[in-house]
Amino acid sequence: MIDIRKRNERGHADHGWLNSWHTFSFSNYFDPKQVGFSDLLVINDDTVAPGRGFGAHPHDNMEIFSYVLDGALSHQDSMGNGSMIKPGNIQLMSAGTGVVHSEMNGSKNNPVHFLQIWVMPNVRQKTPNYQQIHVSDAEKRGTLRLIISPNGENGSLSIRQDTKIYAGLFDKDEEITFTADPNRHYYLHVAKGSIDLNGKEFKAGDGARIRKESALHFSKGQQAEILLFDLRPNELPERI
Repeated sequence: MIDIRKRNERGHADHGWLNSWHTFSFSNYFDPKQVGFSDLLVINDDTVAPGRGFGAHPHDNMEIFSYVLDGALSHQDSMGNGSMIKPGNIQLMSAGTGVVHSEMNGSKNNPVHFLQIWVMPNVRQKTPNYQQIHVSDAEKRGTLRLIISPNGENGSLSIRQDTKIYAGLFDKDEEITFTADPNRHYYLHVAKGSIDLNGKEFKAGDGARIRKESALHFSKGQQAEILLFDLRPNELPERI
């Protein structure tokens, strides 16, 4: 079963310096039917104006994943990490007992477009942790490349949850059939372009809750960039 969530059904906030689309309930946007899926709590599709961003603010007990689509995102945190995140760089911050961080547009001239994603952890009050890797376009081209997993397998980042996240780029005749476990839940987010999943068309910003499927066939991509989440078979996030 593939339950489509159209891009124009998402929550929207335009603050001038920040244009944000919320897949799930976040901040002033609340929909009782959209409060997460399995351990996936937040997918915010953010575009930040040049020289602006999110100043220092705290988090705890959350797995926070940033995925830059265009531009550059400047990260600083209370663990002493500082980095410039660009397309291809994958960042994961495990907030644990607490961390303060900022995320600013790293350019004074161009906007930055990125996804911020929150996953509920399966342990609380652990030491905060920061990880970052680079995954080239070639590694994602025409396939689903594992970028986050519980055990950091195949060079992926290690998350504190029974969750795997894949990224892929698809264009023209590139296609793949992903073997799914019908006893797991999956979530698709289309970040750019358009693509077909099992014969259904998805455009940038569209998503889908996926249940009881054994094969996910991606085809007819048009400059598509997608994320696929492999999740526990729970309907809603559980706060431990």
